[in-house]
Amino acid sequence: MKTILATAYAINPFKGSEDGMGWNFVMQIARFNKVIAITRENNRPHIEKYISENPDLLYANVQFLYFDLPYWMRFWKKGGRGAMLYYLMWQRGIMSYIKKQKLNFDIVHNLNFHNDWSPSFLWKLDKPFVWGPVGHHPRIPSQYLKPFAYKYHFTDRLTWLVKQFFWKISPALHKTIKNADHILCMNGGVPKALGIKSNFSITPSVATQDFGWKKLDPNHNKFTLISAGRFVPLKGFDLTIRAYSEFLKGMDSKDQENCELLLIGSGPEEGFLKYLVSDLKLGERVKFISWIERDELMAKFKVASAFLFPSHEGAGMVVAEALSFGLPVICLDNEGPGEFISPENGFAIPVGDYDQTVVGLAAAIQELHASPHKRKEMGIAARKQFENFFHWDRRGEQLQKVYAGL
Repeated sequence: MKTILATAYAINPFKGSEDGMGWNFVMQIARFNKVIAITRENNRPHIEKYISENPDLLYANVQFLYFDLPYWMRFWKKGGRGAMLYYLMWQRGIMSYIKKQKLNFDIVHNLNFHNDWSPSFLWKLDKPFVWGPVGHHPRIPSQYLKPFAYKYHFTDRLTWLVKQFFWKISPALHKTIKNADHILCMNGGVPKALGIKSNFSITPSVATQDFGWKKLDPNHNKFTLISAGRFVPLKGFDLTIRAYSEFLKGMDSKDQENCELLLIGSGPEEGFLKYLVSDLKLGERVKFISWIERDELMAKFKVASAFLFPSHEGAGMVVAEALSFGLPVICLDNEGPGEFISPENGFAIPVGDYDQTVVGLAAAIQELHASPHKRKEMGIAARKQFENFFHWDRRGEQLQKVYAGL
């Protein structure tokens, strides 16, 4: 059994996304190895509360340490504002902290909150160095930003220029890549951006636990589409609504009554999306549901027919959750969910003209609606995809193979 020193900027077992990912990866490392997990001080109360309320034998293999820069170096950081800048500073500051602790470990692993343009400095500890899963989010194609305010286009392109700067010029990033013994890549865009051809594997950062697969009979008369996330252009909810509207056009009113679209989330574009629903006269066929507890969201998945997620991002925790419930997934064929959805378990619609994309998404919805048998077969394949690739235990096994080879 080896000892892994893992730096995880974000860990909170009570949350999902990056915080939940940090917690679950640490627990997966602990299945096979000792782990020293270093995270921010503000994560301590959540970690200690969860451990006290949820006993687990794995905790014996975990030692949590907490580090933050002095207050005068972080007073300006408020919530998500300045998070990436502080993370970069935190990564530098943690080096002296680790050395002062005089810790004994075999492998060092920069675990989360990074992406393929933010460097790490852990390779300087002269131990085998694992980096990732490293994130990569491609540019949002211009045609999909046209329905929204120009500020989104400007921000997306400015962010891309910053990434290009780091990829091409940053000595620290180049040294990180050169000195990494293994790079875990969130999707296929990472090795392309970093120019790496070896010592990497494709390991999505997203995974989920098994909530139990209890599917309704596919002949259940209610055809329910579900989509969840923040109401921002990145998530493609405008495409979801327009595709659903296109799907309903070919149906009589009686059949329409047996269809519904659940939009679960909140965000700055909620007003625009509600206007779009009204403008397309979708009325009671669409329901907006504000953020709900995770157990409630899982209950919605259990009664859904399919998951519609035309997001432009490079990940998506909700995709893994949808697959776990045996839901066929309809997404875009991009460097994200599209890489992990096959014709057996869903539809990956080509990225192209905006209206063509809407038509493609609508056709996929129609195909699932028209064939309960196809929904059932795709649902079985979706569940298998979860079991084989998106269960948290698979992540632990992947990590163990990497560690064993170092």
